[in-house]
Amino acid sequence: MTLSHRAYVLVLLGLFALWWLALAIAPVDRADWMLENALVVVALAVLVVTDRWFRFSRVSYTLIFLFLCLHEIGAHYTYAKVPYHDWLQAIGVSLGAGRNHFDRLGHFAFGLLLAYPMREVFVRVASARGFWGYYLPLDMTMAFSMLFELIEWAAAEIFGGDLGVAYLGTQGDPWDAQKDMVLASLGGLIAMVVTALVNMRQQRDFAREWVESLRVKREGRRRASP
Repeated sequence: MTLSHRAYVLVLLGLFALWWLALAIAPVDRADWMLENALVVVALAVLVVTDRWFRFSRVSYTLIFLFLCLHEIGAHYTYAKVPYHDWLQAIGVSLGAGRNHFDRLGHFAFGLLLAYPMREVFVRVASARGFWGYYLPLDMTMAFSMLFELIEWAAAEIFGGDLGVAYLGTQGDPWDAQKDMVLASLGGLIAMVVTALVNMRQQRDFAREWVESLRVKREGRRRASP
């Protein structure tokens, strides 16, 4: 039997709650875990409060769920210490020693998984069509990525010490913020290209809508001068 939309969302929420509780037990750095989860609490609160007026599709809720689950892994271990090397070696895969790239994966996943939900907002609230229905979500992904880097920098300045270093997670790379923003942008670009290709196959008026969205709109008639 197919679940209703609300039941489906509640199942995802329940699964995330279990995942969150499991990873809340004995994190590597409790203070960093609390900082990492601050934005999660805000995001979930916004989703719950706005559900009455704006309800995402199942696809968007699933993508949000996957991103939050991935983020909780980084919050539990701190992004710089996620032992994915050990996990891969357990199945016979070795990436060699070097920088821990889990934070890079997190930023890439931010764009890849959250650009589509952002597109839903632009399409359903701002009536974005054609080119703008794909460009604006990508632009918003890039803007949020930049904003998050500023939040990380501010938190590192405010808290300082080991907590600031753990939350910032640069691992000594002076170009860490720029690389993170590039990866988030790349993830968002891939998400929008895939979405466009799917819509191109399913929407007969895809090309016409795209061209129309780029056409300069003119008033039906000019207002008379006073």
